[in-house]
Amino acid sequence: MRGSTAGAGETEDALDALAGIATVVLDGEGTVVRWSRMAAELLDRGAEEVCGRPVRSLLAGASDHTFGTVGWQAGIPAGGRALLRHRSGGSVDVAYRTLPSDPSGSFLLFAPARQVTDWEQGASVLRSLLGQDEVGIIVHDVDLTVARTNVSPDTFGGLALLPGGRLTDVLAPQHAEAIETALGRVLATGEPLTGKDLPVRSPREPGRQGTLSLSAFRMEDCHGAATGVVVLVTDTIRRRQAHRELDLLHEAATRIGGSLDVTHAAQDLADVLVPAFGDLASVDLAEAVLEGDEPPKILGGGDLHLRRVAVAAATGSWPAALLQLGGAPFSVPDTADLRSWQHGRAVLIDPAEVRAMIGDPAVIQLLVPEHGHSGVWAPLFARGLVLGSVSVWRTEQPEPLCPGDADLLMEIVSRAALSVDNARRYTREHRAVLGLQQSLLPAATADTPAVEAAGIYQPAGDAAGISGDWYDVIPLPSLRVALVVGDVVGHGLHATATMGRLRTAVRTLADLELDPTELLTHLDDLVQQLAGEPGPEPGDAVGATCLYAVYDPVSRHCALASAGHPPPVAVRPDGTVEVIDIFPGPPLGVGGMPFETTVIDLDPGSVLALYTDGLLESGDGDIDSELLRLTDRLAALSEPGRALDDIGRTILVDFGDAPPRDDIALLLARTRAVPAQSLASWEFPADPAVVAEAREATARQLAAWGLEELAFTTELIVSELVTNAVRYAGGPVGLRLICEEVLVCEVVDPSNTQPRLRRARWSDEGGRGLFLVAQLSTRWGSRYSQHSGKTIWAEQPLTRAFDHLA
Repeated sequence: MRGSTAGAGETEDALDALAGIATVVLDGEGTVVRWSRMAAELLDRGAEEVCGRPVRSLLAGASDHTFGTVGWQAGIPAGGRALLRHRSGGSVDVAYRTLPSDPSGSFLLFAPARQVTDWEQGASVLRSLLGQDEVGIIVHDVDLTVARTNVSPDTFGGLALLPGGRLTDVLAPQHAEAIETALGRVLATGEPLTGKDLPVRSPREPGRQGTLSLSAFRMEDCHGAATGVVVLVTDTIRRRQAHRELDLLHEAATRIGGSLDVTHAAQDLADVLVPAFGDLASVDLAEAVLEGDEPPKILGGGDLHLRRVAVAAATGSWPAALLQLGGAPFSVPDTADLRSWQHGRAVLIDPAEVRAMIGDPAVIQLLVPEHGHSGVWAPLFARGLVLGSVSVWRTEQPEPLCPGDADLLMEIVSRAALSVDNARRYTREHRAVLGLQQSLLPAATADTPAVEAAGIYQPAGDAAGISGDWYDVIPLPSLRVALVVGDVVGHGLHATATMGRLRTAVRTLADLELDPTELLTHLDDLVQQLAGEPGPEPGDAVGATCLYAVYDPVSRHCALASAGHPPPVAVRPDGTVEVIDIFPGPPLGVGGMPFETTVIDLDPGSVLALYTDGLLESGDGDIDSELLRLTDRLAALSEPGRALDDIGRTILVDFGDAPPRDDIALLLARTRAVPAQSLASWEFPADPAVVAEAREATARQLAAWGLEELAFTTELIVSELVTNAVRYAGGPVGLRLICEEVLVCEVVDPSNTQPRLRRARWSDEGGRGLFLVAQLSTRWGSRYSQHSGKTIWAEQPLTRAFDHLA
């Protein structure tokens, strides 16, 4: 009954279509023999008017050539378009076709050209719709039986909808009844149905439920009568899944790649995948990657040398039974899936296969989550290296992971792998630069007769990287000490290398015993020379700020000069604190502007703090308020007897960001003083006779200090230095002995002439004095004063005797 109904409908539709076609019978000469009713209606010409006349007499004007010579055998075209004369004088555009008939006549079929075009386009649209599988097409007849459809078991979730069937074949009874009722309303009223969601069950996967979106439109014949319903079906699950995938890719592109820390990059990846892709995600990185090195190339099973660095769970807490952060996955057996993974392809995980392959229940519990029904394992593969792995499990989401999900994960993980590799390379460079800088810095603590010092360096933690901050403690002759803090412009290896060059230059200039102003002037010239050299990068500028201070424990004076550097802070023994008011001077490399030296008195036990601007920029306030906060903290922390490195670390905790935005160098120095009983000084006129007096005074003082064993060498040194001063410089001549960790002998004269060590010939009567001084002392030298000429000094260790004099 269902088949006969469909057939009757199709026959009736076909007859309606044929009713619009005009039919003409021609004889062998092209004369009209028979003229149909439709032909008469199209041209408003009856059969009595047309029959017996040549058909070409019906052609309008320029269309006369269309039929050529009249007669089938004479070459009437098989089909085409022509303009026929209407009784009203107008013309009718028709499409025609000629068919031969026996014995020599022919049939001429024609219809309005627009109507033929509609037929052709309708058939083309229907063929196109039925030939694709993105949108389902179901053509129902008037009793809702399926007449034609492109829905097959291979499309739309495996729904098996065939011609002659009904929606009840794929829908639950209650849903089928509801949708057929809706389609009946479309047939009855002609009002279309749009966007109705319909749950369906898949015959291939009985447990799987899907959702389809239906739109329905009534089909009508040329008289407006209903001939059926056409239904358009779209898979909303697939469309929503495509939107979710696009959203996930967009989020991955936005969130992944913003960190230069490999662990943070791995955590960003895990957070992106949960819960959008799965319920549990973990990221394991190669041990070498965590150190910034390239991972070894491993092919086959064994220990992959991975460490778990990131996890994410949809519930918010990582299951305690699974492998935790810092743990190492077990050795992997050599399988085809492992080889595929090592070549950069994701592998779907079947929990049953994993359990069978591992066997050990304890290991299975670490790797396979409870209720995990499907998983995928993807490599972090970049530049031909496996940097780590990503594992994703679904425990609560019912849909199992499929090959399409594995491809999506690989697309996300590939982007993350580049981010991790960039972070790894940054870690390697950061470590190398930090190691270089640490090797260029002095020991963290220093203990000299002048000061007890502690230096702390904290590198920046952001993408700016290591800069050129440094500190230094330089022991100087006569128990003095130089304290240095500097900050090179820029970041990275170039800034670190520049810092090393400047630190070396400062130590060299300090060894010349220049005053702070003169030292910074020479250093400024050097920076200008460095700026003229071609740098490794076009944008690498050379410049620096520097604070140089010299403290003398004898006079308890501290001379300071600044090249654009923040002022130091001094905490007195009584707890008062002050910011030293010094002339800042221009930064190094500017040139053409002077530096000035400021001299202050520091009592024993005072704490002097030198720092770089990163310390003041680490807080939320402005520079002035941060400097005030620094003075308050130093006053509170600088208790007598408290270790300086402990004070420094506490200050960095109070002031530093986590991580800091700029490098921080902090140098703390607690001053000492040489007691009066360790000093002895005399002044003599420029008379050769005073040499003996100087020797006698020296011997008496050494005896008082219990250093009789050094008397002979010290008297020789004093004799030579005083003799040279009397002979070449004039008077007065000052002599000072300092007995602390070393024995220092100083001779002061008014001359600015530089003493020079030379080799005396055998015939020379003089020229051997400084040679003797150099041989008898551990080191010697001279320095100049703007007011008192020069000072020549020599140091000896406090030992019983030199080995070569034993």
